[in-house]
Formats: sequence, C-alpha cells, structure tokens
Amino acid sequence: MTVLKLFGIIYFCGLLPPSQEVLSGLSCAVSPRAMQNVLSDAIIHNGLLQQHLQGLVLPNIMGQGSLLNSPTSITGLHLVKVRLPRLSVVLLPGIGIQLTIGAKLQLSGNCLVGLLSELIDILVDVNITANIKCTNFESGTVQVVIEDCLCILGAIKIKVLSGLLTLSVNEIVLRQLTATLPALLCPVLDIVMNLVNIQLLGTLNAVIPVGTAGTIHYQLASVPFTSGKFLGLDLDGAVKQVGGSIIPHDSSPSALPPLLDRILLLALRQSFLNAVLTLLLQMPPQTFPCAPDVFSGASRLQEAMWTITPAGCSVCRGTSPLSIKLMLGGNPLILLEENKATVELGVLIQVFINRIDGSVLNLLLLKADLALNVRVSIVGGRLVLRLSLGSTSLSLESSDVGISNISVLKPHCSSLLVETLLPMINGALSIGIPLPNVLGIPLIKVDVQILTGLIVLLV
Repeated sequence: MTVLKLFGIIYFCGLLPPSQEVLSGLSCAVSPRAMQNVLSDAIIHNGLLQQHLQGLVLPNIMGQGSLLNSPTSITGLHLVKVRLPRLSVVLLPGIGIQLTIGAKLQLSGNCLVGLLSELIDILVDVNITANIKCTNFESGTVQVVIEDCLCILGAIKIKVLSGLLTLSVNEIVLRQLTATLPALLCPVLDIVMNLVNIQLLGTLNAVIPVGTAGTIHYQLASVPFTSGKFLGLDLDGAVKQVGGSIIPHDSSPSALPPLLDRILLLALRQSFLNAVLTLLLQMPPQTFPCAPDVFSGASRLQEAMWTITPAGCSVCRGTSPLSIKLMLGGNPLILLEENKATVELGVLIQVFINRIDGSVLNLLLLKADLALNVRVSIVGGRLVLRLSLGSTSLSLESSDVGISNISVLKPHCSSLLVETLLPMINGALSIGIPLPNVLGIPLIKVDVQILTGLIVLLV
C-alpha cells in the first residue's frame, strides 16, 4: 500500500458522503469521460508511462532441465516498448476512483536453451487496476492511498530467431513474469501518478492576476467527493487587492444543477462575483465640464438646471460653466436570479460651479441608484460581464442654492450616465474574471446558465 501525497486533487476521491452543494466561491463537477480523457492525456498520450517503464529490468528467468528438455535461462530481460496502452476510469460513489491501465509490454533479452544462445522477444498483455482513496485534507491539499494494486497478465507471445522453443519455456516465462511483474509495475504507477499530480495541481492551486487591480488565489477548499455520475470539488477564490487586503465573501451553500451529458460544470457563487466586482470597480471620482464634446445632452441638462434653480440665485447664471463630478457610492452588488443577472450600483452626481475666487458652489448633489442589466460571456477563458442601464432612481442629497424638485433631471442624468460612466465601467470589466483552468479542460463552446445565486458554465 503506497501513500501518494497531494494526488487526491487529481482524482477527487471522497471520503465524505457525496454532496451537490457549492460550499465556497466556486464548485466544479467533472464527468467520468472527461476525467478519463484528462488522465489518458497526462499518463499515456504525453508518453509519461512509456518514459518511466522504458528500460525496466526484470529478474533473470531460470528453468531447470529435465529428461526431455534442456536447461533454460533468460537474462538481461528489459522493457523495450509499451504498445497500445489504454486507460479507463470508474467512479466509486463516496469512496474514490478505480483506475485501470491495460497495455502490451514488449520485452527483450538473451535466451540460453541448452547450448543455443539467441535473442528472445516477449509480448505480454498486462492489466493494472488500482483503487484510490483520499485522506488528510489540509491547506488545499490531500493525501491519497492506492489500495489493491492488482496486475493481471494475459496472453504471452514468445519469439526467438531459431523458432525452437518448447512448451515448457512458455510455462516458465508465464510463471516467472506473474511472480515478478506486479511488484515492478505498481511502484512505477505510483511514480507516474505523483508526476501527474504535480502537473494537474497547478490547474487548481493558482494565483491569477486580475489586470493591475489585484489577484485571485484559487485552491482546493475541502475534501473532493465522488458520486456515480460526477467527480466534484469546491474551490476557494480569495480575492486580494494590490497592497494585500482580501475582499471577503461568504460561503453559504447553493444546489448545483445536474451535469447531464456535459464533461465539465463550473459554478461561480454570487458572493464571489461581488468580491471580484468590488476589486474591478475601484474607480476614482471623475470630474469633467458639462460640455457637448463630453456629453451630448449637456445643453439640455444646463437648461433643465436653470428651470429648477430658485429665481433669486443670480450667481447660478454667472459666466462660470457647470462642472460635473461622478463618484461611486459604495460597492457594486450583483443579483443572480433565474435567467437574469442585475448589478445594483449607487452613484453620486455632483453639479457645481467653480467660482472666480476659487471656491466651489454646489448646485446639487444627487444619489442615483442604478439597476444595470448584465450580459455574460466567456472570452479567452475569462468570464466577461458587460453592463447596460436598466433603470435609474434619483434622490436629492444636498443643494447649496435651495434646489428641491429634481424630477425633470432624471432623463438627462440617465443619458449622462450612459454616455460617460457606463463606458468607463465596461472598460474596467473588459479584462474579465480569470477562471481556474480545471484539469486543463479548455473552456470551449461554453453554455452559460444564470440560476438563483449562481452563474453556471457548462462545457
């Protein structure tokens, strides 16, 4: 029995009962077919198994002679090639995974039968089956044990140049290989799996930059689990600002939809997305003149301002042009409902005049509560959110000149936000939210579902 440290995140073997709840920022379900493809690529197609079996040396095979047969010895027997390797995966619900590797091993050595010495080639079918379980989750890692590594030999073909082999030689070779091969192949499988673990661990435990705003640190959040239909894991997504402070998000559970015939399901929780939006939308206040080259409705906004300004406020109609300052009022909040995503965002709109003496006259300070419609897409392995204005609710915060009725300003303020603020917000969001490259499965032809509390990506 061999302990393979950290290998559980590859095979997602669960000692806990199967669960279909999102317990942290992200959750993932991988189909048995996808897991089989991933492991076949890593172990077989990339030549890792061949590399570590190459040159495998077997003990000498010695056979005693008899009245009818000469003594036989096969020395220098080594593996030349792994032919037709194949790998299969079976999920063991609540236990782990059963991994089976089948192949034809081509062996070569020197054969001495009586006084005749020549080269010998042996082709043997092998089938290696191992049960894998996880244990000891800690700090994003788990330990696994491989239990019941079983190596079964099938058909054996033996070839020498002279073609002179007795039936007893076949029996000797089969008996000796059956006794020695399992003890040699199972440790090699341990080595190969540890190397695959290192390779695939990086797809789950990774720190990914989010533009220049900060980073997201993805890592395994809990012991992986298996069901009969999928292999699942939860990931933490620690959102960190430049400078080191972490933007927190909660971890209340949400039910996952079924995987059905897909190979990968990746679910992102609403609270995690809120943390990333807070990271991306840390915009400084924006100040600009109320001019047509900045905002096409500038003249109409100024006219509307004069209609609501008290008649006695002569300074308001001075030669100094109006200026506008836009400030985000608090963190954005994304709300995920069935087939609908909305971002709620508060914006402070200040309209003011810079007086000749350098002082500022605050004509009015408005609070705009925006409901922004969200369009979700996947671009280059990143989740991209694009916002458009849904509705605006205006309220008056203050006015140094006694303005009290702001009802006529709503359409002009909405136009102002669409022309000036939304392009800046969408520009900040355009870099996208980097996603973990789970097991190297590419996010191609992704279907996006919006559910209550979740954005679900199906591959």
